[in-house]
Amino acid sequence: MDVERASRSDGFFLMKSLDFQQDFFQLFELPPRFAIDSAALDQRYRDLQSQVHPDKFSHLSESEQRLSMQWSTRINEGYQTLRSPLVRGRYLLSLQGVDTQEETNTSMPLDFLMQQMEWREALQAALEAKNMDALDVLSDNNRKETKLLQQQLGVQLDDAHDTVAAAGSVRKLRFLEKLAEEISSAYDELDS
Repeated sequence: MDVERASRSDGFFLMKSLDFQQDFFQLFELPPRFAIDSAALDQRYRDLQSQVHPDKFSHLSESEQRLSMQWSTRINEGYQTLRSPLVRGRYLLSLQGVDTQEETNTSMPLDFLMQQMEWREALQAALEAKNMDALDVLSDNNRKETKLLQQQLGVQLDDAHDTVAAAGSVRKLRFLEKLAEEISSAYDELDS
């Protein structure tokens, strides 16, 4: 990010120009890859926010405050995008002009669909039986499957450059994310 600071008589700094055309990888000074350095992402996020956070510019003009808010919002959006494997994969594909078609393309391999049906049946059974142990097993299985699929997505994007397979993996990850949300809701239901 190109940030020019000009000293002002009140001792504060003013942001003069920023490049809103950068993609999130450029903004965070990371290579455009699925595998990212999480510590570097976190550190760069903190550095950027310390430079542009709106609280630092509350004494400046309304337009300067608005610019600060826009940059803070963009940085937050970029950080949330890059730290989530599913969203990062989707974003990388979008940078390459690939639409994952998550809303329109629900075709999945039969074995994956069968597994999803089995897990949803197990979730319903655990809820009906009020069985936290069964939820724990289901949650662990979902986490393991998600991790394996994220690793596969990384290979598809970073090594094989197979955007078609990667789009399919993103769609699968979205299924697993929805299941994780349902499991979380089931925990909440049984806790209450």
